[in-house]
Amino acid sequence: MIEAAERDRLIVVLVAPRNPLNIGAAARAMSNFGFSRLRVVNPYEVAFREARSAVGAAELLQRAEEFASLAEAVADCGLVVGAAGVGTREPQLPVRRLELAARLIHRALARTTVAVLFGSEKFGLSNEDLSHCHWILHIPTRPEHESMNLGQAVAVCLWELARQPAQATRRPAGPRPASAGDLERLTNLLLEALELSGYLNPLTAASTRLKTRRLVRRLTLDERDATVLTGMLRQILWKLRGERNHEQDGDRAGTAAPPR
Repeated sequence: MIEAAERDRLIVVLVAPRNPLNIGAAARAMSNFGFSRLRVVNPYEVAFREARSAVGAAELLQRAEEFASLAEAVADCGLVVGAAGVGTREPQLPVRRLELAARLIHRALARTTVAVLFGSEKFGLSNEDLSHCHWILHIPTRPEHESMNLGQAVAVCLWELARQPAQATRRPAGPRPASAGDLERLTNLLLEALELSGYLNPLTAASTRLKTRRLVRRLTLDERDATVLTGMLRQILWKLRGERNHEQDGDRAGTAAPPR
């Protein structure tokens, strides 16, 4: 798991980005995954800080540091990694897939500041840009369509850094099971509804009660579901009792002695 202090040592550097919306999307991805240090080198559009795509990350975008050169932007970093597609180039640096790259970056963050570089939407990182890097991070994509949108590339890389594989095996805490008392109240209400509706046969009533009680337990209801069903049955019973009382009032009125 990446600690808060280690997150603060990771710096996302956007080199010559052209579209302010992509800068905003990168800032949003950073905020999604808990990273806050953004540096922008020679942005094409000076109004990038107002990018509407930085939903929920406007403050992060406002704090972004701007540099005139890449050398200045990474001067305080102990490890500089370039996120780039290799294509037909013959890189003079080691190329590591994202999965391995994330593990190496994790290790480095324990002791130093790490910069991850992303190039412009049109050209990516140039050979000049890569000369500032220790090695290249490669996102595995199909060769026929290797390039990625800038915001997407940032999101994929940061997700790989932030994810916690061990959490995938942990079962989320579920709702509390209904207590025996909850189930008994539900059972009694259900039995009363069955009796008022005429479902219960006097000859088999005892057997039906046992079957109903066992049925309710087999449902393995949680506390919330038991509460909802209990409320439904109370409403049904209120309706059934009202109708029965109305019928009984009508019967009494029909058998009463006529007025003199």
